[in-house]
Amino acid sequence: MTEKRKNRLRHAIASGLIIFIVPLCERGKDMSGASSVNAFAGKELVCGIDLGDDMYGSHGLETGFNYELLNRFAKDNSCNLRIVAFSKHNNYLDSLKAGKLDLVITHEHELEGLEGVGLTRKVDECSVWAVKDKEEIRQMNSWISHITSSPEFIQMKRRYKGNFNPHKSAEKGIVTSVVSPYDDIIRKHAKTLGWDWRMLAAVVYQESKFSINSVSHRGAMGLMQIMPQTGRHYGVEDLLDPDKNIEAGVKHLRRLQNQLNSSGMELTELIKFTLAAYNAGEGRIADCRNFASAKGYDNSSWDEIQKIIPLMREESILDEPSVKLGKFQGHETIAYIDSIMSHYEAICAICPAR
Repeated sequence: MTEKRKNRLRHAIASGLIIFIVPLCERGKDMSGASSVNAFAGKELVCGIDLGDDMYGSHGLETGFNYELLNRFAKDNSCNLRIVAFSKHNNYLDSLKAGKLDLVITHEHELEGLEGVGLTRKVDECSVWAVKDKEEIRQMNSWISHITSSPEFIQMKRRYKGNFNPHKSAEKGIVTSVVSPYDDIIRKHAKTLGWDWRMLAAVVYQESKFSINSVSHRGAMGLMQIMPQTGRHYGVEDLLDPDKNIEAGVKHLRRLQNQLNSSGMELTELIKFTLAAYNAGEGRIADCRNFASAKGYDNSSWDEIQKIIPLMREESILDEPSVKLGKFQGHETIAYIDSIMSHYEAICAICPAR
């Protein structure tokens, strides 16, 4: 082969490689779900989640699923999020139209006939993202198209879809390694308490039925029903965040447990007293123990404490020097402990220790 022909061949090969590589690069960009111009990079998006939470047959699981999905969107698009869940006192669609929110996730039927907002394609069977800035829809749709066709999305959705009632599962004889969508988070934080993670799962189930957007009439929020001031005390602002909510709850449980640990209780009793203090307040449980001791009962036994609680409902308790906070009904706290132990038993039945 002449030198001239060799040069032509080299040129042809090089040209072919360039033609081949460029489309692959362009295809890779499309597969990533990102636009060539990122409209969200560096921004903070204020997002509202307004869902009925009945799609997955359990309270709060749809909100939890979309909370995780939004955080994945923020990561992929290099933006920050501030996410709020539905409140009966807020109309998020009005807030969106007024520019107070950048994005609202809601059911498609809630948006019928609504003017002034743009809608993305469906994220799942019935929920859509609504935005005021219609220019952002194209990039959101590109990302949604990419993520919803990925194996990761299917796995994420599967984690939130199902029956997470341990009693129903136990009745059916189901054996599983999955208790909730938040098992990994619960396992991590249970270690800092020295508890079986399934006991902490039972507490979370009692408090919220695994609903991240559960809010009590007193204003306690999230998976472990943390009051905002308690969250701030432990350095947690976003009580909708499953990891941060459980972190705050476990820090509070650990503080209560450490106060009780000096009395030498065995672990099961220590857990019961810790949970009683979590429910009723440490002062109330201190009153119960002091009164039990004054009356000759074992103040390190929860069964013994239950015997003296009826006496703490009487007027005479107001004259008892060992009691600082007055009368204590105690019905709710007794039922609280009984329920958690029942949940724990059911969870252990469906998820045996390995």
